[in-house]
Amino acid sequence: MILKINNLVKRYNEVLAVDNVNLFIKEGEVYGLLGPNGAGKTTLINTILGLTRYDDGSIEIFGKDLKKHEYEIKKEIGIVPQDLAIYEDLTAYENIAYFGRLYGLRGNLLKERIEEALSFTGLWDRRKDLPKKFSGGMKRRLNIACAIMHHPKLIIMDEPTVGIDPQSRKMILESVLKLNQMGSTIIYTSHYMEEVEAICSNITIVDHGKIIARGTKEELKAMISFEERLNIEVSSVNYNLVEGLKKMEDVKECSLDGKKLLIISKKNANNLSKIIDEIVKMGVEIHGVNIEKPTLEGVFLTLTGRSLRD
Repeated sequence: MILKINNLVKRYNEVLAVDNVNLFIKEGEVYGLLGPNGAGKTTLINTILGLTRYDDGSIEIFGKDLKKHEYEIKKEIGIVPQDLAIYEDLTAYENIAYFGRLYGLRGNLLKERIEEALSFTGLWDRRKDLPKKFSGGMKRRLNIACAIMHHPKLIIMDEPTVGIDPQSRKMILESVLKLNQMGSTIIYTSHYMEEVEAICSNITIVDHGKIIARGTKEELKAMISFEERLNIEVSSVNYNLVEGLKKMEDVKECSLDGKKLLIISKKNANNLSKIIDEIVKMGVEIHGVNIEKPTLEGVFLTLTGRSLRD
């Protein structure tokens, strides 16, 4: 277990920012940490990093108590913060050299790690340039290069793709998976649900300082998959068709969107064939059928009542 949090509590006066949180992350995972703004996610990350002192509970990282071994633990952690942690008046090369020296790297090893980090993030050819000449995506990649150059065992990435172009986002997501394959465990937060779904092996959802759900994406989706949503495109629609479908057993709702029938049915009711038969009986041609699958976005909205960006 690379991270073990037991009954963690953090208060800010009367506000309970972290409420008896238990979190366990295995070595080698890409672990998604989700929560709407103000959910306690940032406070939780800051306690893991030793930046915020907690009131009760315990944190073990690499099998060591954080309070007793804070310095040696921090040497093995890389942080990619949401707010860029780079110096605009230093070149890309000098930025990474600065952070490398903070981690105690010197001489040839420092030079090797700088070249490695810049090459990994696709910035070696821009090593002599100042970040103010970089695009937003390039700055984000430099941020990552600074965080990984000391080969951390645990990397915490807090919104690493905010405000960047699709090409840079794709490159960053690919780099996350490569870092994981190279041996780093990664805690990943994002406002983009498709990113979490694409790269994370396990996910925890936090709200109001508490963990409200955890599991694989399939397990989380199963929590709300008690109904099926059908979109059926037809040649024509009429009142009798809609009312007839509404009266069918296990059909919970039927509405119209142009020439599309939007139908909500109980899951596993095997209603699709019956619904199609009913439509054909009414003399209506079917042009297309789509069964919507549960999404992480749907899980999040159901559990928190808020979107991820709220």
